[in-house]
Amino acid sequence: MKAYWQLTLTQLRIFLRNRQVLFWTLAFPIFLMVMLGSFLGNGSSMSVTVGVVDKDQSSGSNAFMEALKRNKAIKVENASKEDAALKAVKNGSLQMALVIPKGYGENHGDGAPFKLPVYYDETNATVSQVGLQLINGSVDQISKQQAAYKPTIVTEPKGVETLNLKYIDFLVPGIVAMMIMNNNMNGVAGQIAAWRERGILRRMQGTTLKASTFIAAQITARLLLNGLQALLVLIIAQLFFGVGVRGSWLELISFVILGTLAFMAIGFIIAGIAKTPESAAPIAGFLSFPMLFLGGVFFPIQNMPDFLQPIVYVLPISHLSHALREVMNVGASFLTLGSEFLILGCWAVGAFIVASFTFKWE
Repeated sequence: MKAYWQLTLTQLRIFLRNRQVLFWTLAFPIFLMVMLGSFLGNGSSMSVTVGVVDKDQSSGSNAFMEALKRNKAIKVENASKEDAALKAVKNGSLQMALVIPKGYGENHGDGAPFKLPVYYDETNATVSQVGLQLINGSVDQISKQQAAYKPTIVTEPKGVETLNLKYIDFLVPGIVAMMIMNNNMNGVAGQIAAWRERGILRRMQGTTLKASTFIAAQITARLLLNGLQALLVLIIAQLFFGVGVRGSWLELISFVILGTLAFMAIGFIIAGIAKTPESAAPIAGFLSFPMLFLGGVFFPIQNMPDFLQPIVYVLPISHLSHALREVMNVGASFLTLGSEFLILGCWAVGAFIVASFTFKWE
């Protein structure tokens, strides 16, 4: 236990003494966050995505949906239940939700106009007004065809209070995930490879030090460092952009720890494969660079091409960034993020098992 604490404190001293590396590993994520947040943080999307719940399932309702799809300014998505569509509007997955009640196909223009409930985001007036105009235009065309310009169908707007998330809310959790990946996967690979080349690991092997004690000290030191860096990034995001943590700090810290373990394990694998520090950096960069763009750090994963989706959902950073984003922006619980926790845990355990076979003292 004494050796463990001494190694942990030694590793922390090494981090603190190398002020240039410490500065740039922290400064780059903060600089990137401030720059992108300043230019794009308040931007809002003008695309109108409408979820349609067809409760009628008639030829008339099918014709109505086809009329909506013919409008190129509207992206129609089928929704199975009204509650699910309303929830999607609240969390920002849909801009609007339209419900086609039962009896729509039997309406022939007799009596009072037939009402179609339309749920919209009342905090985003621009997109909501555009969406309502587009839907009303399609409804008016159908209404005119049915009753010779006599309105038989009208929309019934219903405002929904949403989270009103901006791009900066999406970006900050991704920046934290990126920082965890770079500091651990790239940092561990380069440092261990350098220590092996300089003979430091060989001298450690000649003592009574166990490999498990050495790795445990590395993990503890990097967990403390990553925790402080992540906290500083979140504080700056709160002060500059008002980005807060809506969920549990315990859940957020848990995913930071799990992400650190997963990427540290990958770093140990790279350090074991690389013969020199010069080769460790390119290998780590070859793996980390694609993850920045495929892992949902800067752009939503759902917007990526279909052929990339299977690859994206295997990457550990995609699950880490999604979990941090859900905890910070939505306040999601462990129950809803169980799959992310399990996948990251499998990455950590599996990578450490592989690292135990590839790790070399000299």
